[in-house]
Amino acid sequence: MKRTIISTAAVFTAATMAHAGELSDIQAQSKELREQNQVLTKRNADLERRQRKLEAQPAKQPGVAARPVNPGDSMAADIAYKAEHKKAPEDDSLTWHGITLYGLVDMGVTYQNHGAPLSNTAGLGLNYLISKNSNRSYFGIGPNALSSSFVGLKGNQEIADGLSAVFNLQTGFNPQSGKLSDGLGSIVQNNGLSIGEQNSFADSAKDGQPFNVAAYGGLSSPTYGTLTYGRQNALTSDGVANYDPMSNSGAFSVIGFQGATGGAGDTENRIFDNSFKYSVNVGAFRAAAETQIRSGAFSAPGNAIQGQIGADCAGLSVDAILSRVTDAVSSAPLSIAQIAAAANLGINQGAGLVSGTVSDNTSVMLLAKYAIGPVKLYGGYEHIQFANPSNPLSPGSFITGGYSLGAVNNTNFTTDRILQVFSGGARYAVRSDVDLSVAYYHEEQNSFQSGAVNVGGVCTTSAFASCSGQLDAVSFLADYRFAKRFDAYAGIMWSQVSNGLANGFLQRSSIDPTVGLRFQF
Repeated sequence: MKRTIISTAAVFTAATMAHAGELSDIQAQSKELREQNQVLTKRNADLERRQRKLEAQPAKQPGVAARPVNPGDSMAADIAYKAEHKKAPEDDSLTWHGITLYGLVDMGVTYQNHGAPLSNTAGLGLNYLISKNSNRSYFGIGPNALSSSFVGLKGNQEIADGLSAVFNLQTGFNPQSGKLSDGLGSIVQNNGLSIGEQNSFADSAKDGQPFNVAAYGGLSSPTYGTLTYGRQNALTSDGVANYDPMSNSGAFSVIGFQGATGGAGDTENRIFDNSFKYSVNVGAFRAAAETQIRSGAFSAPGNAIQGQIGADCAGLSVDAILSRVTDAVSSAPLSIAQIAAAANLGINQGAGLVSGTVSDNTSVMLLAKYAIGPVKLYGGYEHIQFANPSNPLSPGSFITGGYSLGAVNNTNFTTDRILQVFSGGARYAVRSDVDLSVAYYHEEQNSFQSGAVNVGGVCTTSAFASCSGQLDAVSFLADYRFAKRFDAYAGIMWSQVSNGLANGFLQRSSIDPTVGLRFQF
C-alpha cells in the first residue's frame, strides 16, 4: 500500500513538473508573440504614416486619384513602402496642369573689326554678318549670338483617345535691354541718318508684337498629324532651323542671321500671321503644307503657300520645300528726302515708317543631313526668284507688326532677280557634352536690271545693286554643356561681299570672334 502511494505521488509529481514545463514554454511563446505583435503594430503604424504622406503628395497626372493603400494588405503596404523610397527620375520642368513655362537666355562678349554700335531693339542686337553700315571696330556685349533669347508657354492636353489640344505662345527679347525684339523698330531708329551714323539694325519678322515668335493653337494626333492656326514659323524657317550646321545661329550662320532664306526671299516672312499649318508622318516619310491669308487689302505680306515632303532612312534625312509669297517686303531706313515726302502725303505712320521694296517670291529649298556615329554632315540649297508684285502696294500700306510703308518700290525687278543660297558643314560630338561645328555659306546673285549697267545681260561691279554679286562666309563653333541647363560656347565667323552684293557697303568683310553663355529652362 505504501509502495502504491509512493508510486502515485511520483507519477503526479512528474506530471506536475511536465505541465509546469509546458506552461513555461507557453508563457515564453506568449511573450514572444506579444513582442512580435508589438513589432507588427509599430510597423503598421509606420506604414499608415507613410501612406498619409504619399496621399498628401500631388498626383502625377491631374484628375487621376491616387489608389489608397490598405495597411492590412501586406503586398500593398510593401509597394507603398518601396514606392516612397525608390528614387524617381527628377522632373524639374515648369509644368502645371499640362502647361509648361520655358525659355532661353543667351548673353556673350564679341569683337568685330568692322561693325556697328549695339542696338537695344534689333532682334540680335548686333550686325554679326557684314552689313552696309559695318565700319568701325566694336568690342562689348554680344547678345543672342548662338540663340535668340525668348520666353514662352506651351501646352499639350489629351482631349480624346489619340487626340490632343496643343498651343504655343512665345516672345523673343533682347537680354541687354529687356525690350521685345523689334527689327522694324530698329530700322525706324535709323531713319534719316547717314550710313556712317547708323547703329545696328536688321529687318525681321519679330517686330515688337506681344508674342513675336509664336501664337498658335490646334489639334495633334500621332496617326492623323497636327493642324494649327495662328502666328507660326514658315516651313522654310523650320527647314533652316533643322538643317543649318550652326543651328540657326545669329553670329555664326549666314542663313540664321539674314532670315531671307527662312522667309523664302524676305525675312519678314520667316513667321506667318493668320496661317494654317498641317504636318503628318507616315512611317519614314513626312509631309506638310502651310498657307497664310492676307490680313487686309492694304497690308503686306499677301497670300502665301508652302508645301514640304521629306523622309528619314538609315541616318539620312532629306526635305524639299516649295514656296510662293506675294507682296513680300524688304524694309530699310528712310532717307531725309523720303521722310519729307511721306510727311507731305500725310501717311498714317502706325508703329513707324520704313522704306519697302515689294516683290512676289518663288523658292525651292533642298535640304539633307547624314549622321555617321558622332559626326553629322549638313547640306542645303535654295533657289529664290524675285519678280515685281502683281498687286503693287502704295505708301501708307501696313506691314508686319503694325508698321507702315513711307516709301515703296514696286518696280525693282524689271528682270527677275535670282538668288542662290548654298550651305554646308559638319558637327562632331567630341563627347556627350562637347560639340565642334564648322560651316561654309555662299550666296550668288544674277544681274537683274536691263540698261547701260547690264550690257549683254551681265555686269560685275559693286557700283550697282542689280549687278551679279557674291557673299561668302566661313564659321567655327565649340559648344560645351557643362551643366544640365547651362552651356558655354566660343565661335567665329568671317564674312565677305563682292560685286553687286557689295553695293553701298562701307567695308567688304568682317570677323566676329564671340564667347557666350546660355541658360535654358
